[in-house]
Amino acid sequence: MGAFRVHGGRSLNGSIYIPSAKNAVLPIMAASVLIEGEVRLLDTPQISDVKHMRQILEKLGVRTRLIGRTLVMDTAGISGWEMPEKLSKCLRSSIFLLGALLSRFGRATVTYPGGCEIGLRPIDLHLHGLRALGVKITEENGLIYCDGSKLRAGEILLDYPSVGATENVMLAAVSLHGTTVVHNAAREPEIVDLQRFLNHSGAAISGAGSETITICGGKTLHPVVYRPIADRIVAGTYLCAAAAAGGGVTIDNSPNHDLSAVFMKLRAMGCTIEESLGRCRLAAPERLTPVEISTCPYPGFPTDMQSQMTALCCLADGVSRVTENVFENRFSFVPDLRRMGADIYVGGRIAVIRGGKRLSGASVQARDLRGGAAIVIAALSARGESLVTGTEFIDRGYESMEKALTALGAEIVREKITREDENG
Repeated sequence: MGAFRVHGGRSLNGSIYIPSAKNAVLPIMAASVLIEGEVRLLDTPQISDVKHMRQILEKLGVRTRLIGRTLVMDTAGISGWEMPEKLSKCLRSSIFLLGALLSRFGRATVTYPGGCEIGLRPIDLHLHGLRALGVKITEENGLIYCDGSKLRAGEILLDYPSVGATENVMLAAVSLHGTTVVHNAAREPEIVDLQRFLNHSGAAISGAGSETITICGGKTLHPVVYRPIADRIVAGTYLCAAAAAGGGVTIDNSPNHDLSAVFMKLRAMGCTIEESLGRCRLAAPERLTPVEISTCPYPGFPTDMQSQMTALCCLADGVSRVTENVFENRFSFVPDLRRMGADIYVGGRIAVIRGGKRLSGASVQARDLRGGAAIVIAALSARGESLVTGTEFIDRGYESMEKALTALGAEIVREKITREDENG
């Protein structure tokens, strides 16, 4: 079992470079199966979700290799449309391959995806969108069988602006002759990046970043070299870490525009943030001010930053209120914060945090990706030593977090522990 041992109380200072975004890279990796030939993704994060997606692609016949931080995918030999069940359970983003495989082969067999247990996250919206394009879908023994022999362009209205459903429809429609229009589409920056990647490859898609996306399908896609956008959630996480531990941290390759909602709340808490082209710098205040946060789809406050900000609110002088509107089970990290001395009441989708007192080190556990990051943030600010187990969740989205934080001045090491070690 992996763990971080954290000695809290050390301020963070220095700079950190932010690689390409997990939530941009994974759907682009899925989109690569639409291209006959080689795709090169620059500045790819070395995280376990990317590793697992590579393994899935290789099982389908894609040849992949890593040259430094450039991921090379050669899809010329792809022949499979049946997703490997065990690997698919490792990450939620495996579902993006559904639309891509349908587009390439006219059929696909997938399993229900895995990932963190942060809520039901049903894929009904994905299937609804694909059915609107003529896909016949049957479910049996935990597998989803998709017959795309009658795939056709058309108009789709999503009941909710789901990022994954929007991306799956884009990938399924890009090879169809005719025009597909997606209404109530998700507006996240990663949607815009997927459009940009596909258009660089020869597609004709417009409207990403708005509520309506138009796909003029049937274009032949060609090999491409592409650099995905920087990871706004990783950047936001390290900004929260600096605000919690104290000090000043510079984010290089910072997607400032995409962080507007996060910047607004950090400034409201008393942090000073200076922005320049591709860079931002946060200076932590002496004392943090409580805030109210309510998550919602982009351009609102991102659900993927809720856990980290909740941890930060534990240190603010006064009462903060956090409302989680996207996922119904995203407060699973709260009991671990309580073990560190946090005063948090959770009722349904609302957390009320009475902050202002110093947290204490404890043995705690990461139970999902962003909740794990929140626990590390709390441990950096706490008095004494914390043992954070479950680092495999954190590794899904953060590249060697302990090395990044050590470079900023934190005292944190990665360990392998036994159950006896965890229990003291």
